Amino acid sequence: MAGSLAAFARDVPAEVAKSPPTAPYEQVSKLVKLPDFLPGMGQLFVDPASLPAGPFLAYDHDGKLVSTIYMLPVKDLNPDKTFDNLVAPGGNVDHVDVYYNAGHPGVEEPHVHVVLWHVTAADEASVAK
Repeated sequence: MAGSLAAFARDVPAEVAKSPPTAPYEQVSKLVKLPDFLPGMGQLFVDPASLPAGPFLAYDHDGKLVSTIYMLPVKDLNPDKTFDNLVAPGGNVDHVDVYYNAGHPGVEEPHVHVVLWHVTAADEASVAK
């Protein structure tokens, strides 16, 4: 695993590799009524101008970037709307999860989370609690 972490460190731009990322990213919990750390997601940062879709940068308890998350409104998932060229500011993507969310502070409308994991599935445990 040490080799994969070393590769990760080379692939992640320095401005987002550790929490807090540089501007324009801001801590989500300071923008909306959410906890500083969300179990299963981590500590989130976003460029407010990119809301509601993001990308949101998610960090573990040690401040390491673990995923990039997009929150795509369900109403926009239709033939008239596209989400082209979604970026992964955290570098290489190990795997992707997609799931429905009925809404929460900051993104109240129903949406789909598209989670681009920059760590292995086993390393997702770093944000489980």
